[in-house]
Amino acid sequence: MGGGRSAVEGTISLSEASRFGGRSTAFSLMLKPVGSRCNLHCSYCYYLDKSFLYGGSEPLMSLPLLERCIRDFCASCDLPELTVEWHGGEPLLAGMDFFRSALAFEKKYSGGRPVHNTLQTNGTLLNADWASFFQDNNFLLGLSLDGPEDVHDRFRKTVRGGGTFRSVMHALEALHRAGTEFNTLTTVSKAGEGRGADVYRFLKAAGSRYMQFMPVYEHIAQDDRIAPPAEEDSVLAPWSVEPEAFGRYLCDIFDIWVRGDVGKYFVLTFDAALSSWCGVQPGICTFCESCGGNLTVEHNGDIYPCDHFVYPQWRLGNIRDISLREAATSPALTRFGLAKRTELPEKCLRCPWLRACRGGCPKHRFASASSSALPLCPGYSLFYEHIAPVMDKMKALLSEGRAPSEIVFQ
Repeated sequence: MGGGRSAVEGTISLSEASRFGGRSTAFSLMLKPVGSRCNLHCSYCYYLDKSFLYGGSEPLMSLPLLERCIRDFCASCDLPELTVEWHGGEPLLAGMDFFRSALAFEKKYSGGRPVHNTLQTNGTLLNADWASFFQDNNFLLGLSLDGPEDVHDRFRKTVRGGGTFRSVMHALEALHRAGTEFNTLTTVSKAGEGRGADVYRFLKAAGSRYMQFMPVYEHIAQDDRIAPPAEEDSVLAPWSVEPEAFGRYLCDIFDIWVRGDVGKYFVLTFDAALSSWCGVQPGICTFCESCGGNLTVEHNGDIYPCDHFVYPQWRLGNIRDISLREAATSPALTRFGLAKRTELPEKCLRCPWLRACRGGCPKHRFASASSSALPLCPGYSLFYEHIAPVMDKMKALLSEGRAPSEIVFQ
């Protein structure tokens, strides 16, 4: 069903990593070379306010620290192929020379193993030179694009409050001209409610064949920052998508996709669903049984289990003091990874769709939902119930050695 590479394909779960046993470690590495620094000010961004952790100042990761990160990763990870994910903030603010240095370090320390580089960008700084650089060095780009202009520009703003859609479309043109491989990452916020079909058709027309749709569902703390999971006295952010609306959004896309686009266009949520139906580990941590196989290193060397959990209480240490192998095999990371399934509400354990959603991303588990269903459950339940007959048929096709794209609808 899947094809090509996903910008999150390198992400693995703790349960998958544990297959390597002993002191062997298996994980992907996310690097934040500029921390949360960004040239935009998107309303719903969960990362912009991370600068408060570092006194409001986040300088570029130094080259000696970058070298340490790459050297340590290559020494600590026992996978035959390595994945480095570049994230922010906006990682292009690091500059092209920074990434040239990173590539040189990867070649120096990887021991001949392939290193796959993925990078998530808002696209507004991406020009022909960047597109050619990424094409020449086999980067996979994740481009943030929320849909048509009225949807995209609702919350994706410049620092001065202007729209960003046209800049992103210019970046898309540059990627097409250079032949650079890319996915689109579409966040589904209040602006996208009822627009799933429109957004999907738009992305297809824009030349995206690999798509990821991620719900925006955030809580705000009393100090107006994005609240960490399970924080008391937080309130739902006004830009958050309604759970049922998110489910309908996915259903509307699925109904178009299944009637002519299977095997031609690839939606990560649909791929993950079929994997779960077939008893195979999905390629995205959101729908895995456990998490913790994707270490994040901030611009100053601080190590976290996930970039959605960059808060002091989840800090594993600093790469100047502990190795990534030590972080990846630490009791703290083990507890973090296993909590995804051990702390599920009782209602989830009785849910027929647990095999597919696995409780979703733990970042969406807020204190108000700890004793009942998780907040996004109504949307995911609606979606899985809707697609179940198709998933059953696709699973049957695979069991016969046939492709899911052979499914036929009148």
